[in-house]
Amino acid sequence: MFTKKRIMASLLVIVLGVGLVFTGCTGGETPGDDPTAGTPAGETTTGTIKLGYVQWACAEASVHLAQAVIMDKLGYDATVTPLEAGGLYAGLADGDLDAETTTWLPITHQDYLEQYGAEIDDYGPLYHGARIGLVVPTYVDVDSIEELNAVADKFDGRIVGIDGGAGIMSATEQAIADYGLNFELLESSDMAMTAALADAYMEEEWIVVTGWTPHWKFASYDLKFLEDPQEVYGGAEDIVVMARQGLDEDAPEVANFLKNYYLEDYQLGAVIGAIADGAKPLDAARDWIAENEDVVAGWLQ
Repeated sequence: MFTKKRIMASLLVIVLGVGLVFTGCTGGETPGDDPTAGTPAGETTTGTIKLGYVQWACAEASVHLAQAVIMDKLGYDATVTPLEAGGLYAGLADGDLDAETTTWLPITHQDYLEQYGAEIDDYGPLYHGARIGLVVPTYVDVDSIEELNAVADKFDGRIVGIDGGAGIMSATEQAIADYGLNFELLESSDMAMTAALADAYMEEEWIVVTGWTPHWKFASYDLKFLEDPQEVYGGAEDIVVMARQGLDEDAPEVANFLKNYYLEDYQLGAVIGAIADGAKPLDAARDWIAENEDVVAGWLQ
């Protein structure tokens, strides 16, 4: 049994560590980033492109790939700042950030687009076929969200989530309401969620987490999405690049690259996997670029 004490202890240790990362959201160096990554939002530096991202595995990989291309191929400085989703879109709308690479549409981040979309430019899809939902190990004898209440005790009545501002969390709250689930949604982080998943998986204990693809955990563990008959989580989504208005005039080469920037599942997965295996994000990005110069050349046409 994946006990309450074990899951809360695991989450507490990891969340305390993650808190150190979030103290650097508006300044200071975050682990694995370029030393200039802590430039506070709102400070304009000539020749510097300011990128933001939410701390999801796919966002971390794609934004550092963009950072490496912008610095190494286009000759700009580029900073990378981790933010909660609300701050990310507000920063783009206010012009404090230049771009981000992980808007999930048409469902997960639609609320933010309704609020800020008129002040942000859509640069097109980075990735097709993204998906969100509730995820369990394949050894768990449950296939649908509708079946969860009957075995709630095996999950200790808990769904392990990520940060509270994420779109998947609001979708999960809606799923709990629509399906009448007798479950509590735990807020944590991507790192804490995957740590709890790894702990349970090693012992073949039952756990249900908020999940999405692309994500390295699907390569590391045998997992499955629970069926969602009511389609609360929707279907497949696109991951879209968004930029502040005026970037295409101020830095046309950067805007052109970001409009051409596209990754297949195996390409994005390779960078996500390298970071998960311990590589610093920018180093993982540069290693991938060195092995895929033809792909990068296509982005820069």
